[in-house]
Amino acid sequence: MTAIPSASVHNKDNPFSAKVSENRLLSKPGSEKETRHFVINLEGSDLTYKAGDSIGVYSTNRPGEVAEILELLGASGDEPVLPAMLKLAEPIALREALSARLSLAGPTRKALELLQAKTTDAAEQARLAALLAPEAREALQAFLDERAYVDLLAEFPAGRAGVTPQELADLMRKLMPRLYSIASSPKAFPREVHLTVAILRYRSNGRDRVGVCSTFLADRTELRETPVPVFISSSHFGPPANPAADAIMVGPGTGIAPFRAFVQDRAADGAPGRNWLFFGDRHKAADFLYEEEWENHLANGRLTRLDLAWSRDQERKIYVQDRMRENAAELWAWIRNGAHFYVCGDAKRMAKDVDAALHEIIAQQGGMDAAAAAEYVKAMKKDKRYQRDVY
Repeated sequence: MTAIPSASVHNKDNPFSAKVSENRLLSKPGSEKETRHFVINLEGSDLTYKAGDSIGVYSTNRPGEVAEILELLGASGDEPVLPAMLKLAEPIALREALSARLSLAGPTRKALELLQAKTTDAAEQARLAALLAPEAREALQAFLDERAYVDLLAEFPAGRAGVTPQELADLMRKLMPRLYSIASSPKAFPREVHLTVAILRYRSNGRDRVGVCSTFLADRTELRETPVPVFISSSHFGPPANPAADAIMVGPGTGIAPFRAFVQDRAADGAPGRNWLFFGDRHKAADFLYEEEWENHLANGRLTRLDLAWSRDQERKIYVQDRMRENAAELWAWIRNGAHFYVCGDAKRMAKDVDAALHEIIAQQGGMDAAAAAEYVKAMKKDKRYQRDVY
């Protein structure tokens, strides 16, 4: 996704303090995921957006984790620090730095090197030396992947005893805003932004871990009370500029978000172009996000086709790319007729598998060899008829 600067007074460096006005569970009982719908109110700001844009959300870290780090460090939280990554003109209190400015996750080799330099305990020294040995690169990465800074402070008490608040702050990276694809159209909701968010919760190294921003929204934000700093990240990803053009949208899981916005947008414009959505997840009964809305769109003609792929509802796993192949002839007919093709969601596997299926369908249905199909897809991208919002 290519970001372009917003003309708003409120931006990444000067976010607007918004409020969350709705937080509801989308996934149903039996789902292995927790997916929520949030509404962020933009009243009082000059923020505007378009279908396809993203919103940046600045979160805070969990208070319990901050308190544990302070306790392990033997710090009050009032100590002034000037974290290297923040490039501040004046020091800030350690508690503020840990709460809202620095990432408590993702420790690096430098953290272990600092603990090794500080420890007076022979067993700690030996353990750290083994992890930092040149031949232990893979073991070191596996060790760090399972841990946050709180783990390192807990596991190396002799080492942490010599670590100062400033030294710890200098190790940490900046707490970055999280970008979410907007799941609403401003033509339907001009002063609101809707989000479709998978709430990340898991365990590693015997501790409960969370996605910082997703659980900030889900657990630590009081409706219409807690300030949520936000900004709009404008994008070139968006519905066809020509209202008569057809749109094929592939968005499994939370990748559905921008396509909810696309359909709302095109419905508000009375766009005559057809809309075809491919959606998938694990179980129809538990994971069919916005089911009633899609069925209503089908019933009133705003959605021409809806193809669903449920990977765990039968013995053989079925994914969105399988549904594409099953409908190859019609998919090619739409594309040959000028349809725009969109993909949103997981970049590592889904987007690659969908791209491979698209090439295959164009080659087979269009009577082309692989090279010609690749050129055809390249031309679609150049004409902005093939767009991806992947992460």
